[in-house]
Amino acid sequence: MHLVERDQELTALTDMMLRGARGEGQTALVTGGIGCGKTALLAELGELATEFGFQVLTAVGSLAERRTPGAILGQLLRDVPGAADGRTALAGPGGPGRAARTEGPATARTEGTVTRLGPSALDPEESRVLHRICTALEEQARRNPLVLCIDDVQFMDEFSLHGILLLLRRLPAVPLTLVMTECTLSRTADPRLHAALRRLPGHRPLTLGRLTDEGVAALLATRLGPGPARLLAPACREVSGGNPLLVEALAEDSRHTADGPAPRLDPGEAFLDAVTGCLHRGWPALLHIAQALAILHEDDAAPQTVARLAEVDDAVLVRGLRALDNAGLLSDGRPRHAAVRTGALAGCTGEEIGVLHRRAAELLYEEGAAAIGVARHLVAAGRVDAPWAVGQLREAAERHLAAGRPALARPCLDTALRHCRDEDERLRLKAMLAGATWMLDPSMGARHLVELADALREGRLPAQHAVMLAKYLLWHGRYDEAADAIERITRQDGGPADPLAAAEARATRELLSVTYPGLVPRGTADTGPVRRTAFAGDPRTRGAAALSDVLRYGPAPEPAAAAEAAMRVMRLGRNTHEWLTCAVSALLFADRTEAAAHWCDHWLAEARSRRVPLWIAEFSSLRAGIALRQGRPLDARRLAEAALAQVPAESWGVCIGGPLANMIQATTDLGDLAAAAELLEVPLPDGLFSSRFGLYYLHARGSHYLAVGQPQAALDDFANCGALMREWGLDQPALIPWRSGAARAHLALGATGRAHELAREQLALAGEALTRTRGISLRVLAAASRPSQRGALLRSAVAVLEESGDRLQLAGALAELGTAQLRSGQVSSSDAFLGRAARLAEECGSPAPARRPPASWRGAAGPALASAPAGPDGVRGEVLELLSPAERRVVGLASAGLSNKEISGRLNVTVSTVEQHLTRIFRKLGVRTRGDLPRAAGE
Repeated sequence: MHLVERDQELTALTDMMLRGARGEGQTALVTGGIGCGKTALLAELGELATEFGFQVLTAVGSLAERRTPGAILGQLLRDVPGAADGRTALAGPGGPGRAARTEGPATARTEGTVTRLGPSALDPEESRVLHRICTALEEQARRNPLVLCIDDVQFMDEFSLHGILLLLRRLPAVPLTLVMTECTLSRTADPRLHAALRRLPGHRPLTLGRLTDEGVAALLATRLGPGPARLLAPACREVSGGNPLLVEALAEDSRHTADGPAPRLDPGEAFLDAVTGCLHRGWPALLHIAQALAILHEDDAAPQTVARLAEVDDAVLVRGLRALDNAGLLSDGRPRHAAVRTGALAGCTGEEIGVLHRRAAELLYEEGAAAIGVARHLVAAGRVDAPWAVGQLREAAERHLAAGRPALARPCLDTALRHCRDEDERLRLKAMLAGATWMLDPSMGARHLVELADALREGRLPAQHAVMLAKYLLWHGRYDEAADAIERITRQDGGPADPLAAAEARATRELLSVTYPGLVPRGTADTGPVRRTAFAGDPRTRGAAALSDVLRYGPAPEPAAAAEAAMRVMRLGRNTHEWLTCAVSALLFADRTEAAAHWCDHWLAEARSRRVPLWIAEFSSLRAGIALRQGRPLDARRLAEAALAQVPAESWGVCIGGPLANMIQATTDLGDLAAAAELLEVPLPDGLFSSRFGLYYLHARGSHYLAVGQPQAALDDFANCGALMREWGLDQPALIPWRSGAARAHLALGATGRAHELAREQLALAGEALTRTRGISLRVLAAASRPSQRGALLRSAVAVLEESGDRLQLAGALAELGTAQLRSGQVSSSDAFLGRAARLAEECGSPAPARRPPASWRGAAGPALASAPAGPDGVRGEVLELLSPAERRVVGLASAGLSNKEISGRLNVTVSTVEQHLTRIFRKLGVRTRGDLPRAAGE
């Protein structure tokens, strides 16, 4: 080990050594924590002494030789020529071993006090042996000054201690320097040695502290170089506590990660080995204390608990904690790094660790600790025997679930189930386990649903669990079993007797009515004609009722205000997250998009902080839907992908329609039609189209079919979506503007009259407010109207969409307005609108809805498409600059009156390819039917 920040101590010892050579015997006791450089300092002193011509004698104390008489003296005498008879006396049958054999009860192992391991006085033969040894050392020192270096004197044996005490009495007149090191452990060196040293005039105590930041940097520099050392020093000191031994180990581990522009610390095997070595170098009590700290959680590690688990008394605990802190292994009384916990338990078997955890659980239970702390150790122990254990595990699980920590509740319930023998209790535990695993991955909890449904039919499942079971069964599409649970919730006998269960049932009725409108029997939710003033009671009920009100009766201030009021008093938890998504959705469908985004971001951040996968997934999916309504398809795709990463598609049940629809719509809006087509191949669960999420899926799929030139398939999806919305009493365009999609499909099929009818119908339903829905309705009405009416309608659409905040819809409206003005000869204003549309589309990540007109059109007289000159393919020339070569060929044939099938035969491509070309041509040219395509030359 390199010596750093030890110059003062080395200088002091060197001065003492020189004074000792002049006949002024000197002693020094160097103390410090484990690994703080005492041995390295002693070795450096020995090298200096040898260079100065001193004879250096060394010895090292060992816990293993603590009861071996003469272990230290024997090491010192091995290089003293005149001490042969002393060495013989140490080894002989009449030697000091007899003293050790006379130990009585006073020498029993007692960790609370320091006891003497030997008789109060030596017998004459032992005394003569020690005098001969000390005389030999004194004579040797007078021939050549001696430096005696004894490391780890806290482990010195009793007989050697007597010899050192005798030598100290002779020391003032002997040219000898005695330097000893003592490690601050849970048990210090013999107090007689400390007392004798204090009486000597030539004694100097020295203490080695831990390294400063500068010292750590200097030590790292010897291994890693000055640059990385300077950058890594603060982190290294934080991890090592400034212990030089640990610093060098960290440098060894970080050799490969310290290079490059971003050096980093990498605690590894060397660091773990160093920590483990520190913990195993002291008295056993020190290791026991470290093991107790490793087993106990920070919240449970009260001093009395640590002492009882380590089986030491309070005084030993205080010294042991101080020793671990001096070694840099603790910070504020807790293990500084995970390696300290690992190193403390490194020599334990799995069974031994389990015993420690069981003992910890018993102690905490006896002390009245919280169930969470007790359960933590019961889970770690694996085996539970105490009669109180299952109750503690269940209580801990309930508290974890209430706090939104399902990952911690699950092992408590698993452990309780393995040891519970009461069938009713097992049923309650399984219901709780289903709830915990539901929040982690809904498919994991499905294995308990059959048994719980059976218990429900047999009347053994409590009402609050029936409410939970209904939601889980519906999620997984198990509608026959769900019917029993729903019937229990909605029975007409006054509801559950438990007030909490009754409140849960009322909230659940509202939730189910807006989530699974095709499954919940009629009459299970309040469907009266006016409910906008009925938002009192449970905040969860208010949130779901607000959404139901918006879906049935359209946007209004009252339900939006009720939704926000409900969220202000709710916290995210297992009994609220579904209702919170309802409240956010109520804001969204009330065209309060910015408010919905704000609240959804808030709950998503909360879900992420709780690390509950289901909550993160649901709020991510909801936020993706909000992003789509803001015209941000890139954000929508990212959020939908995050939702599916948290909970895989197969675990979403019928709710997969939400994130899947968002992904399909986002990839379609971004022009990634191939990716959207792949998403359409994802298997759909039974019952999807009996839920609100099925509506989202139908609308997104219809939009994709329109984009790829399959208007009939698109029309089918939009029509089916509308039929379900009308059947369920949810036919509000703020939810899904299915009529605008159907109108555009009719336009692509040439049914302009029906398209106009649907557009007018949706505009009437949208109302007069400046909402996104009204803007969309005006756009599609313009497309279905006569050219002379389009400009005014599109200007209104642009104004409304500017206000509503959907940038992508605004880009489309601007492009259509620019194209309309181009057709009417208003070139300059057309250029401005088309340019802004292109910029907005680019910001959204979507393909430009229209290009700027070619330069040759600007300033030309009569630039309407109908009067453009013919080009080489027979189609009017300047239009060709908007189209690819393949699209030009399709336009030429389509304008000549050929059908899609005939065009596919002429060009040797599929009918689907022709449809896709025509869809892109319609978008680029701003036309709505084949009849609007520019005619071939000569027509």
